[in-house]
Amino acid sequence: MIFSTRSTYGLRAMINLAKQQKSGSVSLAMIARQEQMSLKYLERLFSGLKKAGLVKAAKGASGGYSLARSARQINVHDIVKALEGELNVFHCTGEKEKIYCSQQCRCEVNHVLFRVEQAITKTLKGIRLSQLV
Repeated sequence: MIFSTRSTYGLRAMINLAKQQKSGSVSLAMIARQEQMSLKYLERLFSGLKKAGLVKAAKGASGGYSLARSARQINVHDIVKALEGELNVFHCTGEKEKIYCSQQCRCEVNHVLFRVEQAITKTLKGIRLSQLV
């Protein structure tokens, strides 16, 4: 499975934000500078993270972003899902082992694909942001 830069940059930015959580709100410009990322790209990523309820924005002179919940309450799956959308590893699988292919659910590999997808999801849900700080 290949995650897009949305996931990798988003995870890096969230780890950075979690590390600086004690100092209050952090500007995206600071994160962009520290992580050597495009500010414009980071703004788009944080829009999705905010919509998912993972970060919150503070306005004003000392404004910026902070985690909306504790780093222990945010897992990697939450972050990747907010940035990438639903996580279907294989093009033909969906929730609850539903298969979308020309074989109309008679494909011999559907159970294998579903188990791999479940393992990836379980792994991502098992990694807390607090463990990456």
